[in-house]
Amino acid sequence: MRPRVKLRPLSPEEETEVRKLANAQNAPAKLVKRATILVNMLDDENLLATDAGVRAGFSTAIGAVWVRRFNEKGIAGLQDLPRSGCPRTHDEKVRSRLIGLALQKPPTLGYPFAMWSLERLQTAFKEREGLHLSDSTIWEWMEAEGFQWKRQQSWFHDVEKHDPEFVEKRGPLSDATTNHQPRHG
Repeated sequence: MRPRVKLRPLSPEEETEVRKLANAQNAPAKLVKRATILVNMLDDENLLATDAGVRAGFSTAIGAVWVRRFNEKGIAGLQDLPRSGCPRTHDEKVRSRLIGLALQKPPTLGYPFAMWSLERLQTAFKEREGLHLSDSTIWEWMEAEGFQWKRQQSWFHDVEKHDPEFVEKRGPLSDATTNHQPRHG
C-alpha cells in the first residue's frame, strides 16, 4: 500500500493563487479541476488526495498525482507536461477565441439562429477570425472545456407516433395547404 499523499503547507500567496484558479471562469477546465483538488484538501485536511480528486470530478483516483506534482513544482505542476509528437497547429490564443465565441449567444452577434451547431460555430469563427478549424479540433476543444453538444428535437418528427390524436387536435388544414400540388418537371 502506497503512503498517504499529503498536501505540503502553502504560503498565503500560493493559497490565494490556488483558490483563485479553482474559481476561475476563463482558465482551462482541466486546470480548474486540478486546483479544486488542492482546495478540497485545504478545506478538509483529513481528506485523502484520491477522494479530493473524485470530489473535483475525476473518475479515477488521480488526485494523488496532482498533489505530488503541486508539492514538487507549485502551480506550474498543474500544467500538462510536454508531449511527444507533432507540435500544436494552433496556440492557446486561438483556442481561447473559439471558446469565447462559443460562450456568446448567436443572436447577440447578429446571427439568425439561437444555438450553435458545430458547423455554425466553425463558419462564424472563420468569418470573424479568418481561420478555418477542423471539425475534430473544435469538437476536442469544446469537450475539453466541458461543453456538450445537444441534439435538437423537431416538433414535427413522427407526430402521429407520439400523439395518435394529432390530426384531430390540429383541426382542418387551410386551403393554401390542402390545394398544394407538387411540381414536376
